[in-house]
Amino acid sequence: MNAAATPSGPPAKSFQEPGWFTRNVFNRAVNGLMALGISVMGSRVLEVKGRKSGQWRSTPVNLLEVDGTRYLVAPRGNTQWVRNMRVAGGGRLRLGRKTEDFKASEITGDATIPLLRAYLKKWKWEVGAFFAGVGPDATDAELLAIAPEHPVFRID
Repeated sequence: MNAAATPSGPPAKSFQEPGWFTRNVFNRAVNGLMALGISVMGSRVLEVKGRKSGQWRSTPVNLLEVDGTRYLVAPRGNTQWVRNMRVAGGGRLRLGRKTEDFKASEITGDATIPLLRAYLKKWKWEVGAFFAGVGPDATDAELLAIAPEHPVFRID
């Protein structure tokens, strides 16, 4: 796999491409529900301007809330939305007809440990395959070791 430098240090593996079922069945079903204003366990449509094209790009995401603060975690790694977010510094979250503009700050290092743990507690059933066998009950060291491969952004 390709490696790309991350602000937190070690190179992160490139993103994991969604399979046929995820692309053609799961994401379409979730997107359909979100278009109707129905969130599936915190799901939203993330829109971020492309870093080269300037065009809005969209993808379904799981919005994590911890202690009243909201976060986006990239379970598939250094995806296009992550690269675009780093350049744009924010984006929009959409659910039904409601759109919310936001600024984002990338979280790195030890601060990612409780966020990755909370994310995996809630969505391991959906995204666990992308975390190399690491789950919500993993040690802090195990979570820290995979953190560079799963960027986390705080929604400001």
